[in-house]
Amino acid sequence: MSGHNKWSTIKHKKGKADAARAKVFTQISKEIFVAVRQSGPDPTANFRLRLCIQKAKAANMPMDNVNRAIQKAAGNQEGVAYEEIVYEGYGAGGIAIMCELLTDNRNRVASDIRYIFSRNNGNLGETGCVSYMFERKGRLTVPDEEGTVDVDELMLLALDAGAEDVLADNPEQVEIITATDDLEAVKNAVEEAGYPIETAEITMIPANTVEITDEETATKVLTLLDKLEDYDDIQNVYHNADIPEELIEKLDI
Repeated sequence: MSGHNKWSTIKHKKGKADAARAKVFTQISKEIFVAVRQSGPDPTANFRLRLCIQKAKAANMPMDNVNRAIQKAAGNQEGVAYEEIVYEGYGAGGIAIMCELLTDNRNRVASDIRYIFSRNNGNLGETGCVSYMFERKGRLTVPDEEGTVDVDELMLLALDAGAEDVLADNPEQVEIITATDDLEAVKNAVEEAGYPIETAEITMIPANTVEITDEETATKVLTLLDKLEDYDDIQNVYHNADIPEELIEKLDI
């Protein structure tokens, strides 16, 4: 799981301010749309929608935007129907990659994603080719930039509430891993104990990671991941690459 934690740090450090902010808002709006269509517009009865709203707050997305997205979905706007699709493939060094998309045009994204993989030292694979290497888990992060969090206390609290693991190898945050069904209970327990939640999400965590230590392979991997992240219909990109932070900073991609 440490590889996932390093990846999380990498991802957060690679943001490109304004463009990233606009894309995040679009992603969240799509997630809200699907959540409302699945389980209704009431956050108290729709856990997926509550996670979307928390993500929106963490991204400083205006609540007006959130409410508009909810109302649009609840109003069953004609002509809008997002489909959830997962693409799987490989990158340089043999790393496994999973892409989650929300799109209204399956044919277009299939062609586009294949093109991105092929032009950036990757290969798009068949359904199931790498998904077995990942586990769907709940993930919470508690900020600890000041180093004031009592990790032992938080660990006991989280494990008692049903968490599977607590990781503190990132100096800026404590990461809590749960089964998907236990995410809400653990989140509530952590919040009730007075700890702020920075991130609460359902994610894919690699069972094992592939260490990348040479500059050429790292450059190819990061370039492909960046191209995928930048694609409009991409919601999440998961992978099992473990690239040392100092190498990433050296490359400055």
